Amino acid sequence: MNPLSNARLAFIGCGVMAEAIIAGLLRKKLVGPDQIAGSHPRQARREELHVKYGIEMFEQNREAALDAAPVEANGGSLVVLAVKPQRLRRVLEELKGSLVKEQLVVSVVAGATIETIAEELLHPSIVRTMPNTPAQIGEGVTAWTASTDVTEKQERQVCAMLDALGKTVRVENEHQIDMATALSATGPTYIFLVMEALIDAGVHMGFSRHVAQELVHQMMLGSVLFAKESHKHPAELRNMVTSPGGTSAEAIYQMEKGGLRTVLSKAVWAAFQRAEALGLKR
Repeated sequence: MNPLSNARLAFIGCGVMAEAIIAGLLRKKLVGPDQIAGSHPRQARREELHVKYGIEMFEQNREAALDAAPVEANGGSLVVLAVKPQRLRRVLEELKGSLVKEQLVVSVVAGATIETIAEELLHPSIVRTMPNTPAQIGEGVTAWTASTDVTEKQERQVCAMLDALGKTVRVENEHQIDMATALSATGPTYIFLVMEALIDAGVHMGFSRHVAQELVHQMMLGSVLFAKESHKHPAELRNMVTSPGGTSAEAIYQMEKGGLRTVLSKAVWAAFQRAEALGLKR
């Protein structure tokens, strides 16, 4: 049974991530356009989303939240906070007092803690999530955790919504949400930088940028799929293709000499510290 079949959803802020969720829900037919409302300050964006998806759009955040109030006892309602971190405080002030008890607040705002959102909204049922950019094509991974007031039914609804973006991982606490922010949410940035460096290396050797890009894209995609299918540790896979005195052995020597592992580890740690700092600023 689809947990969202009778639910209503409001997206407060309709940027890239909110649109990815909306598109995924509609693509998988988990909800219909008439079950979704959204808010955005720019008229052009409101018109764009209304025409593209057939959803109701509002200028005022409170109107969107009120439109998504549950109309059936077994329906439920999700209010998704998808605004930029610097706008969150004002948005929470606008929504304060407008939510009913049955509504669940789902945050995709980096650094915003459950405690902060609950205190500002005077509303206890909060789920905090951290998706990543591949969610836009249904291949993302989203870490999430919930306050103690969230019911099992609401958890099923959240899982159904997030599954439209790819895979979901429930973590034990908000500390691990910050960890996921540094590892999986920021992670595509690390991969894109490596891709860029490899493509540039291909161009340096003499490939056209188009050919280098095609080779690198498929190599990375195939490597990830192979790793998943094999169920082997990455070190084991690396050893499989590293012949004594061969090209892989020479390449690995240079990467280790340059401190690639250390640089990546430091990058993830710095992102983690930044995620925690964002939470403290609220």
